[in-house]
Amino acid sequence: MLTLSMTIASVAQAQWGSQNSGTDASFRGMSVVDDHTVWISGTKATFAWTDDAGRNWHPGHVAAAGSFDFRAVHAVSLDTALLMVSAQDTALIYRTTDRGATWTLQYQNESKGAFLDGMAFFDSRHGLAVGDPLNGRFLILETKDGGAHWRRIPDAGLPPALVGEGAFAASGTSLITCGPKDAWLGTGGAATSRVFHSSDAGTTWSVVETPIRAGVAAAGIFSLACRDTHHLIAVGGNYSKPDASAVTIARSDDGGATWTAVAPQASTGFLSGVAYVDSRATGKGLIAVGTEGTSFSLDSGTTWARLDSVSLNVIMSASNGAAWAAGGHGKVTTLTGLHTGVKIEKRLP
Repeated sequence: MLTLSMTIASVAQAQWGSQNSGTDASFRGMSVVDDHTVWISGTKATFAWTDDAGRNWHPGHVAAAGSFDFRAVHAVSLDTALLMVSAQDTALIYRTTDRGATWTLQYQNESKGAFLDGMAFFDSRHGLAVGDPLNGRFLILETKDGGAHWRRIPDAGLPPALVGEGAFAASGTSLITCGPKDAWLGTGGAATSRVFHSSDAGTTWSVVETPIRAGVAAAGIFSLACRDTHHLIAVGGNYSKPDASAVTIARSDDGGATWTAVAPQASTGFLSGVAYVDSRATGKGLIAVGTEGTSFSLDSGTTWARLDSVSLNVIMSASNGAAWAAGGHGKVTTLTGLHTGVKIEKRLP
């Protein structure tokens, strides 16, 4: 039987570097525009942006949003961004075109049960937002003008939701897009965790079960990431009770049609965000974050090791191979050189 042996010869070269966000908000939303430009969002209607790779952050508040949480942000550019409010019976989307100096409310739904979970865009104009089920089906919103206007995708194109099923707004990445027309949504809270997939830019959806443990309101899939339209990773677990013996990671190599469980490991008890990162340009590097710390994989998610115990909520990667992450108390961090000095071997006992 194969076992894992992992050594880290120079882990100091693959540690998080802290940045000063200028605020004590807890961040869960992130959007990486390019290697220098990043937006983040969080509690107390707070947002912040940088255009110099984090040397200087520019925080702000949307006064009209009061004390609501911005659980997701999507930045089209340094100037134009969208913020999503996630609150019970309150679903709001704001838009700025002047780096946050002014904001316009572009979507509002205050019906009973309205709760938004994430946003994802195919390009600068065409995007989707997802909310928990209303009348038995997930709320899927579509924009074709960069977030200026939103419409609900008809329920006829969506499979029915399970009893108790919802999506998690823990990192803004329960909904992702990859390529010009493919989108995936990870769910939890029901008897099983599932992944919805659309191959026509959100018009129609199919759904499959995954092996990630669910069964209670706080458990299921919290984040998805795609290397391309075929290779995906899903992570999650039980937020209220992390469990290193539970399946919290699953992989798909066929565009989400089927999912394979990754064996439970000590470093993967609960994960709220995941991203593909450069690993010697192989495309096999992954970093996942959660309340228990950061874990990484250099083999497309088959084996994982703990990098540190820093609590973080969301992670995304830039084209230069760097990873950006954010969490509570205004924490913003970056990581480079994941592959440096890291060696993974499988040996016979």
